[in-house]
Amino acid sequence: MIHAKSDSDVTSLDPSSPRSPKRPVYYVQSPSRDSHDGDKSSSMQATPAYNSPMESPSHPSYGRHSRESSASRVSGVFRSGWKGSRKRNDKGWTECNVIEEEGDYGDLYYGNKGFSRRCQVFLALLAFVTIFSVFCLIIWGASRPYKARVSVKSVTVHNFYFGEGSDITGVPTKMLTVNCSVRMTVYNPATFFGIHVSSKSMNLMYSEITVATGQLKKYYQQRKSHRTVMVNLQGSKVPLYGAGASLAFSDNSGGVPMMLVFEVRSRGDVVGKLVKTRHRRHISCSIVVDSHNSKPIKLKQNSCTYN
Repeated sequence: MIHAKSDSDVTSLDPSSPRSPKRPVYYVQSPSRDSHDGDKSSSMQATPAYNSPMESPSHPSYGRHSRESSASRVSGVFRSGWKGSRKRNDKGWTECNVIEEEGDYGDLYYGNKGFSRRCQVFLALLAFVTIFSVFCLIIWGASRPYKARVSVKSVTVHNFYFGEGSDITGVPTKMLTVNCSVRMTVYNPATFFGIHVSSKSMNLMYSEITVATGQLKKYYQQRKSHRTVMVNLQGSKVPLYGAGASLAFSDNSGGVPMMLVFEVRSRGDVVGKLVKTRHRRHISCSIVVDSHNSKPIKLKQNSCTYN
């Protein structure tokens, strides 16, 4: 008589008995060389229970089916997370692109700071140059009225001789030899700088002919000071040509009218070599020279013009 087995009888059977129901078995699949990083993480997980013989690891199509399903799942993850960012290297490992930062923030901040510092230095230098230029311009304008004052006091004739002669070409004419000295005073009215005084040339002229010439040597004169200078003028055998006849007539009548013409230059170093002031005084004096009188010829104030 066959009795139906109860549930208790089934559960009481030995698990090792061939009649016991099959329990789910878990397998761990090691990654292959050609698999991706994502495949390794998914393959290390435990495989769930299989409900059909096709899903069992012992089935011939299991390996191919499992790898394809795992690859499809990982590919979906890569497509959703990093689209177009993976590639294989020579070893078969997947390389993902890394998002590079836009730049070095430290260089950006320090660069701006350095640029700002250069701007500040440049602006400070520009301000200093502007202020100093304005200061120098004010000093230069204040020094302009201080012109050197020149006054011709006297002319002394040491030698005055004319006679017959000939020029360098052999033409006979009247010749004149003159040796005289001019005394004059120079006053520097500047209160805060000295001046350098000089002259290009001093000419003693008769009828527009220069018969004697000289030059004032350059010297330095202190502020608010007077100075008396002497300049020697010499002319040796100067041909007079047609003016010789009138010169002899004038000398016989008591005096020879002549003109003393020269220019005095002054330069003041107001602020070293940076700010300088320059002045010129053109002076012309009319004198009457007596060859028979060796005394100094004093000049009146209206005898000379100062420009």
